[in-house]
Amino acid sequence: MSFRKVNIVILVLAVALFLLVLHHNFLSLSSLLRNEISDSGIVGLQPIDFVPNVPRHVVDGRQEEIPVVIAASEDRLGGAIAAINSIQHNTRSNVIFYIITLNGTADHLRSWLSSGALKSIRYKIVNFDTKLLEGKIKEEPDQGESIKPLTFARFYLPILVPSAKKAIYMDDDVIVQGDILALYNTPLKPGHAAAFSEDCDSTSAKVVIRGAGNQYNYIGYLDYKKERIRKLSMKASTCSFNPGVFVANLTEWKRQNITNQLEKWMKLNVEEGLYSRTLAGSITTPPLLIVFYQQHSTIDPMWNVRHLGSSAGKRYSPQFVKAAKLLHWNGHFKPWGRTASYTDVWEKWYIPDPTGKFSLIRRHMEISNVK
Repeated sequence: MSFRKVNIVILVLAVALFLLVLHHNFLSLSSLLRNEISDSGIVGLQPIDFVPNVPRHVVDGRQEEIPVVIAASEDRLGGAIAAINSIQHNTRSNVIFYIITLNGTADHLRSWLSSGALKSIRYKIVNFDTKLLEGKIKEEPDQGESIKPLTFARFYLPILVPSAKKAIYMDDDVIVQGDILALYNTPLKPGHAAAFSEDCDSTSAKVVIRGAGNQYNYIGYLDYKKERIRKLSMKASTCSFNPGVFVANLTEWKRQNITNQLEKWMKLNVEEGLYSRTLAGSITTPPLLIVFYQQHSTIDPMWNVRHLGSSAGKRYSPQFVKAAKLLHWNGHFKPWGRTASYTDVWEKWYIPDPTGKFSLIRRHMEISNVK
């Protein structure tokens, strides 16, 4: 072998060795960055930049990012997973999921998201600081199930999604069948910080409920015997809205100090008991109704077809359920339980828990156990 050929071989080997070292250092840096962000508390535990195998259309910088905020508690984690999966598979938009949870759930959630169909999603896990709620909520025996810290995450959107100008919030008991971009593009009127689906005018209310009494009015959520409520001059018959799905203009939200306003009414309720004793829905609804009284826009009612978590949901036709853009199992019966309506539609999007901690409760399981 000539001297020149030996030099070429040595050079090639040196370049190969250099590339191997460079690759190793890059992997070490990536691992370090992951760990730094994982330990950063309220900042996302999972950096978007390091999600592997992201399809080209997802990372296209020319597309506007769509922040979708979902709370994920340990006992309902399967619901959040199904909701995320349904959103991701029905859009080609640049969606980023902000998954709000508590410290004890983050590892479980991360392992679930890293398996199977969800490997390509872009997300941040955000730790919700329960100290934010000190002095603002009180436990009551008849509402104990509703008072969970993550229920109030929607009040703190500008803190949870600090860089976004607009965001979508949705509960974990939903399935999205339309393109989330259409919901994100909901027009908000000038001066409005959010758009909700109103109860009285919702398509689901017209199909399902007849003679619902105060369930869809302000008087179903607020105690009009209290002087402080009466002084607000809000009509008791005003149509309420559902806060389980909404679009928020976060620039306007911050300008109006919406979070501070909501906290004010939470504190006053602790002191004076301003909510109705026969609360028609979630404990998060009353302060939102007060703050957004006649000051909110509306979303297309097909983007919050609800009551699937109550006996009323069984009155929907299969055609109506298929046409809905978003199905909402609000109510006592969740689709991961045994008695909800249209659980087969929800289960289509459910991904089994690789750790085995979360499992569906089904009637046939109970029958087999009896045998």
